[in-house]
Amino acid sequence: MGLAVRFLFAVFTFLLTTMLMPATVAAADAMAAMPDADWPVAIQSRLKELDLPDDALALAAVPLDGPGQARFVNADRVMNPGSTMKLLTTYAALELLGPTFKWHTRVYTNGEVNGDVLEGDLILVGAGDPKLTEERIWKLLRDLRAYGIRAVHGDLVLDGGYFRLPEGGLPRFNDDGGDPHAPYLVRPHALLTNLNVFHIQMMGRPDRVQAWVEPVTDKVLLNNQLTRSNSRYCPSGHHLKAVPERRDDGLYVITLTGSLPEGCKASQYLSLMNQGDYTGALLRGLWRQLGGEITGETRFGRLPKGASLLATSSSPDLVTMVRDINKWSSNIMARQLFLTIGAEHRLAEDSDDLAAATRTVREWMALKGMDPDKVVLDNGAGLSRQARISPMEQIKMLQQAWRSPFAAELIASLPLVAMDGTMHNRLRDTGLRGEGHIKTGSLTNVRAVAGFTWDRDNTTWAVSAIVNTPAAWKSQAVLDDVLEAVGGLPETDAAAVTRSDSRPGRSAPGG
Repeated sequence: MGLAVRFLFAVFTFLLTTMLMPATVAAADAMAAMPDADWPVAIQSRLKELDLPDDALALAAVPLDGPGQARFVNADRVMNPGSTMKLLTTYAALELLGPTFKWHTRVYTNGEVNGDVLEGDLILVGAGDPKLTEERIWKLLRDLRAYGIRAVHGDLVLDGGYFRLPEGGLPRFNDDGGDPHAPYLVRPHALLTNLNVFHIQMMGRPDRVQAWVEPVTDKVLLNNQLTRSNSRYCPSGHHLKAVPERRDDGLYVITLTGSLPEGCKASQYLSLMNQGDYTGALLRGLWRQLGGEITGETRFGRLPKGASLLATSSSPDLVTMVRDINKWSSNIMARQLFLTIGAEHRLAEDSDDLAAATRTVREWMALKGMDPDKVVLDNGAGLSRQARISPMEQIKMLQQAWRSPFAAELIASLPLVAMDGTMHNRLRDTGLRGEGHIKTGSLTNVRAVAGFTWDRDNTTWAVSAIVNTPAAWKSQAVLDDVLEAVGGLPETDAAAVTRSDSRPGRSAPGG
């Protein structure tokens, strides 16, 4: 970007931010001028009941389309938001990529088809598709079989060059779960397929416990040590263990132990391989099931010039992807999306697509009246010990999202209170069923909610509430009380929750 363009961009950003700022600044100044007031009794009582400190909770709640009194608790404190960071990433993606954006995975060859034989390599070019499922890969290969190809006399070549990753790879999440094969730890990659997981299914039969794994590959074997029990109840999955071991020849053997009564089913998910090896094994396994063969090896490379296109698989549109990400809080899909923003907006000076995504979203935030210096995006998914944002900045983002042409798409992607997604079991015994679209966040020491809800007079509220404390695991009741308090407010005599501490919080980890 030239100097003149950068100058014009800076001027435009300043002018737009200046136009957007008065309402938010005026509200913040008004709150700062307010005397401290008691929190709603339910919230205060719950904090004391759970032995949580007052400063563990940060809160902002602002009416969007009707009367009501905004309220803030430690709203400027910069905290770890957990998965509520996905709200920022998905909203940014809707505006930066567009709601109709799709990912296109393509298959090429550098050879020729003679009869039912492809004399040359079969080349898969990944595009970072967050949801390239086993079913879609099967359909892609079925199209090749319909084209008349049965045998590939060449190599299976995997091109994962769409993403430009940081030198040394992406940082690993500092996990404390003790399971290196947990699906939520899968890292993004241009060749990601089927979320990079194996699905182990178990079923109690009259004479034995049957077990099988999907997808089927020659790289994974099951050592079934499961026994049939006479229990009248189906056990939880925690009573069944699946322990993988990688042999020297590269084969994974998964030993299954535990017991299962007749008629009971159970399943577990494991991530065993890196994304490239998994994709190669999946392709070969599905091609064999379709009656095909590949004589060569599996290797990684780039698409050669002059290669011929054989088949394409296009993803659902971005709106569908955003819904999957937010409803079920998919970390890997959110990280794929964040890197896609970087890949699609990469500049020559960007060292990699993580840096490109961070720069692009920060520039977009400035245009929306947010302060990028008060936000640490990290990987865009919230699966991070470093990610930071304040409720005040989340509220600014939600205010802008409410005015966005894509507001309906974003709001519909959020879990419905007491109905679906990560909110399906929360607030069921209240009158809030379906009365809010709320994104949740959960990490060790972190619990959070953010989104949109409605009060009794049908005023829409933007809400952000974050708890950071070693005892965050017991704070869900507090966050639910916050949503109940907002949902039960009349437009006039609402009890005000005001900011008890206007000091900005620390942005360092643990702040």
